[in-house]
Amino acid sequence: MRKYLFLTVLIAGVTQGRAQEAAPDVFPAINQEVLAHSAAFELLGQSAATIGHRLTGSANGRKAEQFVYDQLKGYGFTRKELRFQPFEVTSWSRGTVQLGLVQTGTTDTQLLRTVTLAHSPVSVNLQGELVDMGNGLEADYLQDPGKVKGKIVLASLQLMPGSAEGLRNLHRSEKTALAIKYGATGMILYNGVKNGVLLTGTASVTGQLNPIPALCITYEDGIHLQDLLKNTGYTAHISMSNYSGPIKARNVIASIPGTTYPKEKIIVCGHLDSWDLATGATDNGLGAFAIVDMARTFKKLHLRAERTIEFVLFMGEEQGLLGSTAYVEKAVKDGSLDQVKYVLNFDMAGNPVGFVANGRKEAGDFFVSTGAALHAIDTVFSNKSSAGNAGLHSDHEPFLLQGIPTATSVSNMPSSIYGCYHADCDDMPLIKKEWMVNQVRFSCMMIYTLANARALPALRQTDAETKQFLVDNKLKEALQIAGHWRWKD
Repeated sequence: MRKYLFLTVLIAGVTQGRAQEAAPDVFPAINQEVLAHSAAFELLGQSAATIGHRLTGSANGRKAEQFVYDQLKGYGFTRKELRFQPFEVTSWSRGTVQLGLVQTGTTDTQLLRTVTLAHSPVSVNLQGELVDMGNGLEADYLQDPGKVKGKIVLASLQLMPGSAEGLRNLHRSEKTALAIKYGATGMILYNGVKNGVLLTGTASVTGQLNPIPALCITYEDGIHLQDLLKNTGYTAHISMSNYSGPIKARNVIASIPGTTYPKEKIIVCGHLDSWDLATGATDNGLGAFAIVDMARTFKKLHLRAERTIEFVLFMGEEQGLLGSTAYVEKAVKDGSLDQVKYVLNFDMAGNPVGFVANGRKEAGDFFVSTGAALHAIDTVFSNKSSAGNAGLHSDHEPFLLQGIPTATSVSNMPSSIYGCYHADCDDMPLIKKEWMVNQVRFSCMMIYTLANARALPALRQTDAETKQFLVDNKLKEALQIAGHWRWKD
């Protein structure tokens, strides 16, 4: 870490516009407290060692929910401030899987290492011709719409080298939805990470079971198979068994009531759940346990803001944003969604060097000017803040689709850790304590500033504004494929 600058006069000098409303004299106190007493890294390590993975609906998932609740209770959150938010959904867990390939004209079966993608059917015994569909985007299918009917698709998770400049990739679930749309009987996606890494994750855009199985194979096997398919045919044999059934899970919510506007909420959220191949240290132990420590910091320093701050640990994100969707649906039903004024979502977030407004251009200046005050505290925060662009597939999405402004942090971590995304290597050795310490201290400063702003940097959009915002951010196609585009055109 670099030299820390604690002089309040310097902080005030570089703080401009609305960021001055945050009373930046609080920033040194936050900084000192977190540097001296942050427990985020230690809590993540304790969870990894004593609980393991945090799969929603599993015994481990329930232990993780209780573990976080107990920690927050120990930090001084009262029964009135701390609660579980239970929800019931259909969940999925993996069983056994085998993938075999037979070259046309031969009888020998070659077995490939593979992982089942979530929401594949409960029982599968399938044989079919394998068809290479390149990137697996709709443009690939439109070249010959009947090509994959009754066959098994092979496609790349990432955009392939040589793809057109500016081409937008799709999520694995959206690629699987396209395969279903065009009549495929199975989906095999190969990872974009080299060295034999297998990736898991949901292949369903609805959070419900897909009618076809979806698998992931290694980058090396995928590239080799694509090359083989140029000259000869292959039949794939997929057999698998999985479990799907109703489960109960709980979001964990800790609130610090606002002093002036208690019915206006700033939500600080991230998902607590993980996949079951590893302990989910980066996804999303980094964000989840940083949020727990943010709550600890506010309690320890007795920080109160004008607006209510709600720290939320969602379950079910990995299986289709289940916990955050349940939160929003409940808020719509009971009329409390209008209280949610801003959402800061931290997913795989660590060692921040900026904050982005997720495409809300009117909020860019706020994050840049507040970032200048954070930079004055410690130049390790280089302030790469901006308006940014909007995206999907994390717990901010259900709020974004309701027009609520969202934001997140810009992480500065080595690209190597992302190779273990959703993989069996996502464990504690990937994580450095300073990344979590920095996430906590800089996020606390940003949260405090936002919750005290006289005028929020962005307001909830109307339905028409939300639609145009999604179009402008090129999210319409993905939402249409997922069935989440609620407008008729």
